[in-house]
Amino acid sequence: MNKTRGLIIVLSLLALASSFAFENKWVTLSLMTICTLAAVATLYRHLGDLTDISSDNPKMNTLKTVTIFNISILVGCVIFAILTGTDVIRLDNDGKYFAAAIVAAVLLFTGNIAPKLPFSKHTGLRLPWTVADEGTWIVAHRILGYVSIPLALIYLAGVSAIPDFKLWTLMIIALWVGIPGGLSYVFFGKRK
Repeated sequence: MNKTRGLIIVLSLLALASSFAFENKWVTLSLMTICTLAAVATLYRHLGDLTDISSDNPKMNTLKTVTIFNISILVGCVIFAILTGTDVIRLDNDGKYFAAAIVAAVLLFTGNIAPKLPFSKHTGLRLPWTVADEGTWIVAHRILGYVSIPLALIYLAGVSAIPDFKLWTLMIIALWVGIPGGLSYVFFGKRK
């Protein structure tokens, strides 16, 4: 298990290092993609070892679904980067609407899957108090499920209306993590 964690960390660090090591954007994109996909594939293959959830447990399917979603988002972004880098696709508004679609997809997917996530230190809202107590984990992920879909709809409504797209996105993400994080912290404090 420690070897698997170590491999995932090394691959992630290699992906990060390759973003600084090469001037050629295609070499950088290729190495980052390969390292990141290898890290996520390693995670997928060893989910049972890393989470102590047996492969026949229905909750394992939820973890696999999250991992497949992460891989899909990564591959979709890489393909999009290649298509825009080769001018096959031209972007209006510096890719604002593509970025908004990715953020909204993550919010909507999370809203659906978060309440089903099993207690795990590897996938989910991993805050010190949520990984320390299963009850707090459950509360945090239920709240995350409740707030994700409304926040996604509010976010999409504001994408065209709010002039500062980056600030708008940052505010929504801060609320998305902050609301369940803060409320679960209060819950955790009352339990202790």
